Amino acid sequence: MRSERLSMTARLALIGLVAGVFSTLFGVGGGIVLVPLLVALAAFPTHAAAATSLGAILVTATAGVVLYAARGEVRPAYAALVGLPAVAGALAGTQLQQRLSGEVLTLAFAGLLVVVGVWLIVG
Repeated sequence: MRSERLSMTARLALIGLVAGVFSTLFGVGGGIVLVPLLVALAAFPTHAAAATSLGAILVTATAGVVLYAARGEVRPAYAALVGLPAVAGALAGTQLQQRLSGEVLTLAFAGLLVVVGVWLIVG
């Protein structure tokens, strides 16, 4: 039982870390819609679009967690196990994003979308 808990803890921490990196690197989450629209329709530079989408996600995530918490569906300990490593991932992702050109960031984001799309279709 204890080793099973450690395994779940490690998995949740890894999920949080990866989520943090990809959220800040690509603006994933609402960014799958927000970033391309901010770039295409509002002429935002890619870096600013990713950062702006994170600000928007903060607002929507807060609203969502309040509603889920009211239903008793939030598991705070697990949220912390995912969220705290996600902070580290967000810091790392932000540092990486700032080192990439807008063109490289856009191509990497498009590549991620292709991989996820194929994974969803095949998996």
